[in-house]
Amino acid sequence: MRLEELAGTGTGEVTGFAIDHRMVEIGNVFGAFRGSVRNGEDFIPAAVERGAVAVIARPEARVEGALHIADAEPRRRFAELAARFFAPYPEVTVAVTGTNGKTSTVEMTRQLWRMAGHRSASVGTLGVTTADDQVKTGLTTPDIVTFLHNMAGLKKLGVSHVAYEASSHGLDQYRTEGLPVRAAAFTNFSRDHLDYHGTMEAYFEAKLALFERVVDADGAAVVWSGDPKSAEVAERARRRGLRVETVGPGGSLIELVSQIPSPLGQTLQLTHAGKSHTLKLPLIGAYQAANVLTAAGLVLVTGGEWAATFAGMGRLAPVRGRLERAVITRAGAPVYVDYAHTPDAIEAAIAALRPHVEGRLITLFGAGGDRDEGKRPEMGAVAARLSDLVIVTDDNPRSEDPAAIRAEVLAGAPGAREIGGRRDAIAAAIAEARGGDIILLAGKGHETVQIIGEQTLPFDDAQVARECAA
Repeated sequence: MRLEELAGTGTGEVTGFAIDHRMVEIGNVFGAFRGSVRNGEDFIPAAVERGAVAVIARPEARVEGALHIADAEPRRRFAELAARFFAPYPEVTVAVTGTNGKTSTVEMTRQLWRMAGHRSASVGTLGVTTADDQVKTGLTTPDIVTFLHNMAGLKKLGVSHVAYEASSHGLDQYRTEGLPVRAAAFTNFSRDHLDYHGTMEAYFEAKLALFERVVDADGAAVVWSGDPKSAEVAERARRRGLRVETVGPGGSLIELVSQIPSPLGQTLQLTHAGKSHTLKLPLIGAYQAANVLTAAGLVLVTGGEWAATFAGMGRLAPVRGRLERAVITRAGAPVYVDYAHTPDAIEAAIAALRPHVEGRLITLFGAGGDRDEGKRPEMGAVAARLSDLVIVTDDNPRSEDPAAIRAEVLAGAPGAREIGGRRDAIAAAIAEARGGDIILLAGKGHETVQIIGEQTLPFDDAQVARECAA
């Protein structure tokens, strides 16, 4: 593609896009963005030396030897032009935002589409997942070049339907811009990522960008009705002109009338288009119903049929690291692994398991280092209030002192047991559990590594639990 065709100015052939000056190749367009740690404008000369034909940067940035595409918001402009370069994309794309439930919702959307006969994929925390493969990307929302390249690659593979996670970081940094998005969904909102956003208000506004900026102007919004912020999200989406449908209690598209836990899942009474339906959902946990209905809503607003969608909901498979049963101990206690790493998510995971507990609920968790410190005692307080036994251990301490992190969590859970090493803590929980007990390993979910200082070490909660139980 010629530069003048892509940007309306300049000359030369565009061969690609890059945001890392070390990855620039001859003919690339380089994005020079100001970050919290580094200023990409400092690397403009190096990018030009490597062959960049154009640089997208603020008007005041100094660019010599290449076309300067100036924009007050260079991330947005970069995404816009990169999207044109990498196109075309799958015919149907939807996005999901919210504090919790994004990963499960996009993966369940993919499964429902697949069962309806579509070649589908999900993109997010678990990586890029199709019916045939899963490729990890390392981030909930990867950088814009990787994101668009992956989307275009899925199109080439014949994938027609994609659901992706839109994280607050990704939305704030324009990492999911450019491609057509037919529908967007909101799951819920609670405290998280204040280390980045600063305030709950700023965090919420970042989420709303999905509805006010990213989704197509004639697109749809699917809103879970059971969250305190749901009405505001719906109103802001309507103000944009989107078709708004709610799912959940009192939902306009799918109403959740009742839910009753069962040994292997739950029974949901639903209403759709004025008719009642009983769904035997093969997933435990009240919040799983929210994820399933949100996924079903996305399928329906993008042309899916109710009969196929309803049948698919009854055949959904569990999502990796989301209330995943890892093992049953020799004493007969099931061990569940969940990604819950916020106060709200821990409460939801415990609430999901509580109806199945005959003895004690043992909750083991920690808090990540170099992340929102204020949520740590709140996590401890929630776990202590709702569990029969709490074990506070290490999560990913990163550059922080693990003992100091544990102390902050324990401040909210003074009666909890402290065991620093996560493997030792898991072994202790399994040794403690008796028949009728349930163990919840919260915080790391699907992750297969633990970050301690500058080391990234292999660690999979599910695998470690199986080893300790053997």
